[in-house]
Amino acid sequence: MCTGNLLGVIELSGSPEAVRTAREFVRCRLGEEHPAVDDVTLLVSELVTNSVVHSRSRDGGRVTVAMADCHDMIHVDVVDDGGEAFGPVSDDMLAENGRGLFLVQQLSREWGTHEDSAGRVVWFQVAYKA
Repeated sequence: MCTGNLLGVIELSGSPEAVRTAREFVRCRLGEEHPAVDDVTLLVSELVTNSVVHSRSRDGGRVTVAMADCHDMIHVDVVDDGGEAFGPVSDDMLAENGRGLFLVQQLSREWGTHEDSAGRVVWFQVAYKA
């Protein structure tokens, strides 16, 4: 966890349209000139897509994105309604699953996940680029 400024929270429907809305949310809150905007936008897009496709949120549930500026990095939580076992991380660019999590692993300073009866949280931190 980081100490910083909450940039915003958005609650989305578990539908494919949520991915575009989540990308717009990130770009609006960070601004086009922010040093981490491209990486954060990509990773939010990947995680919201995972929520919409693989979690119980896909059937009319909710996906929440929360973003904070922690002075030298951006921290993001993507919360969904949970689901079956969390998918694998795959560096095989031809694999059907796991490529999004591979990107999260490669582009973030740290990332993780936890799940309880309320749902699943996947979080990541992206450092500012010099």
